[in-house]
Amino acid sequence: MKFADIKGFAFDLDGVIADTAKFHSQAWHQTATKVGTEWTPELQEALKGVSRMDSLEMILKAGGHENDYSLAEKEALAAEKNDNYGKLIATLTPADILPGMQAFLDELRAGGYQMALASASKNAPKILKYLGLTDYFVGIVDPATLHAGKPDPEIFARAAEVMNLPADQVAGLEDSAAGIQSINGAGELSIGIGDQLSAATVKFTDTAQVSLANLRAALGE
Repeated sequence: MKFADIKGFAFDLDGVIADTAKFHSQAWHQTATKVGTEWTPELQEALKGVSRMDSLEMILKAGGHENDYSLAEKEALAAEKNDNYGKLIATLTPADILPGMQAFLDELRAGGYQMALASASKNAPKILKYLGLTDYFVGIVDPATLHAGKPDPEIFARAAEVMNLPADQVAGLEDSAAGIQSINGAGELSIGIGDQLSAATVKFTDTAQVSLANLRAALGE
């Protein structure tokens, strides 16, 4: 794909636009403390990308408490975690946008590019609002309407539909291997941010490097 072909950009949210994973960790830490499970770096890492109920089960099992709670009590703990997470993300401000991304979004808007959000987070609309970025995006893919999550290509294919663009005119930005696989599967140009994203067409070590000039250079144009 040539740089000149790109008309729109599909963005993941966490790790690309803002760091919201830290709030999940803080909320789960609160849950672990409540049930008497020691919070460790290993447990924190193991919960990344895992569903809410599965995460809770892992926390309970890590402390030997997997048989101490009824299903209703587990559901209440999971709901409490989500409430705590909601309170934490409500503290987000434009100052929490990752380095370089505000400038990149401004650059895209000035250049007339379309932008859509392809995030698995059901809280994405709220997060964009707190960051002051809602107006930059023509649409947000609703993860509740998807048949499969990343690495399935559906979410990035839907992002292209939101922008009314064919896949070969869309570039996607991701910081996870599953996300890059999703972009590639959708037939879009993959831009990876971070380490160990060998499948990405274009690779940047961090968000501060992301710009149209650097993208053009990476594509050899």
